[in-house]
Amino acid sequence: MRPLLKYFLITLFCFLSISDGYAQRRILNMEDHDRKAYYFGLTFGFNQSRHRIKYADAFANTDTFMSIQPGWGSGFNLGIMGNLRLNSFVDLRLIPSISFAEKRLKYNQPQKPDVMEDKGIESIYIHLPLQLKFKSDRIHNFRFYGLAGGKFDYDMAANANSRKKDEFLKFKPMDLGYELGFGLEFYYPNFIFSPEIKLSEGLMNQIYIDRNLPLTNAIDQIRTRSIVFSIHLEG
Repeated sequence: MRPLLKYFLITLFCFLSISDGYAQRRILNMEDHDRKAYYFGLTFGFNQSRHRIKYADAFANTDTFMSIQPGWGSGFNLGIMGNLRLNSFVDLRLIPSISFAEKRLKYNQPQKPDVMEDKGIESIYIHLPLQLKFKSDRIHNFRFYGLAGGKFDYDMAANANSRKKDEFLKFKPMDLGYELGFGLEFYYPNFIFSPEIKLSEGLMNQIYIDRNLPLTNAIDQIRTRSIVFSIHLEG
């Protein structure tokens, strides 16, 4: 998760420095933009994702596994944005995108106590977030905003129906959740550059019950969590 914060701070510092130069000229860029009823944009970003695990009673009452620990994995997002102006301080945004994500799962068993298995779980999400964007007053060519909303995810790489014998866990494809975050808007002559960071939490249990898989008997619920750093280019 630390690399995302580093990238966000570096990007913010660079564009604040550039914006200071524009501010000194006192040029108000894209003056009519705030009166547009709607506009579109492109978005790309990086994500860090992991699972949130609720253990089953069997995990504590049996010695099948010594430990089961979720870990962070990296990925990236690509999408388009549609922005609808509701009033001077609130917009409605839809950002359909493709998200490539990875989560890690580490576990060991009593027969091999010194061997920690580290498994990667790859997902390819059709990601559909619907957000309310709460905007501050525009300060020359700069604005701050917060966001809150819901999301629907469909994992095209989910293996709930897989018949492979080497699966260690199975996952359902659909998820619903919420997102919270904040971002900055820097107005340039022909576009708006907007770095953003958000927390994306899944609310549905993703584990698919298959009693033939030992890990399924040790885990009761699995939910997803992602930290996403995005760059929006808006017109």
